[in-house]
Amino acid sequence: MYLKKVDGPRAVTLPDGSVMTRADLPPPDTRRWVASRKAKVVRGVLYGLITQSEALKQYGLSEEEFREWLVAVSEHGEQALKATMLKKYRQL
Repeated sequence: MYLKKVDGPRAVTLPDGSVMTRADLPPPDTRRWVASRKAKVVRGVLYGLITQSEALKQYGLSEEEFREWLVAVSEHGEQALKATMLKKYRQL
C-alpha cells in the first residue's frame, strides 16, 4: 500500500474523541456545498488537519466565503451553514 506524502498530519482527534482523517474531507472537485461538507472543511482547518490556505486552494474558495462559514459555525453552530438558515443567522 502506498501512502501519498502530505504536509501536516494524516489524522487529528476532535474534542469529542472522534478521529478525523484527510479521507473524511470532501473531494477537491466538490461543487455542491451542503452544510455537512462545509462543516468538515471548517473542522479540518480548526483542528489542524489542513491549513486555511490549502483549503482555499483545494476547494476554490475565497477568503471571505470561508470566513463566513467559520463565523457561522463559531457563533451559531453547524446549523447556520444550511442555505435555508442564512436569513435567520445573517448579520445585518
